[in-house]
Amino acid sequence: MVPSFLEALASPGPHPLLAGHADTYGRLIGSWRGEVHDFPVGKPSTVHSAEVHFCWSLEGRAVQDLWISPARPERGLPGAPAGRYGTTLRVFRPATQDWQVTWISPTRGVRCELVGQRVGERVVQVGLRDERPIRWNFEEITRERFLWQGHVLEPDGVTWRLESEFRMQRA
Repeated sequence: MVPSFLEALASPGPHPLLAGHADTYGRLIGSWRGEVHDFPVGKPSTVHSAEVHFCWSLEGRAVQDLWISPARPERGLPGAPAGRYGTTLRVFRPATQDWQVTWISPTRGVRCELVGQRVGERVVQVGLRDERPIRWNFEEITRERFLWQGHVLEPDGVTWRLESEFRMQRA
C-alpha cells in the first residue's frame, strides 16, 4: 500500500501549466544536508544537524518537502531534542501568480499558511503564526546550497527577529 501511495503522490517533474513558475521552488528539488541554527529569545542559540528533501507531487502541480532536524541518524540518540519533522505543500495559484504554502509540524503542533513568490533569485514567503507575521525566505540559492531564514515580526511592529536559519548543501 505505501509504495503505490508514494508512486501516486510523487511526480517526475513539473506540470506544463506551471511554465516559468516551476523554477520558483523547482531549483530546490532533491535532497539536502546541513545545519539548523535556532535563536530563542533569552536563551543560548543551538545548532543541530538537518536534512531537507523536496519533490514534485500531485501530478507536478505542487512541490512538497520534508524538514527533519536532527537528521534521521541522530534522532532518538540520548540527549537529542525532539526537534522538527514536518512537511510543506506548495501549490501555484495562476489567478494571483503566487504560491499557496502550507507547513505542518506534528512534532511541534504547528500549522502555518503563507504566500510564496520569487523575488529576483530569492523566494519570499509571508504569513502568520499565532497571529504574528512571519517571513520565511530562501536566500543564496545555487545548485549546491541554499540558506533558509525564518523571521517573526516583534510586537513593536517594525523589528523582524531571526528565529531559525538552515544552511543546506546538496546531498
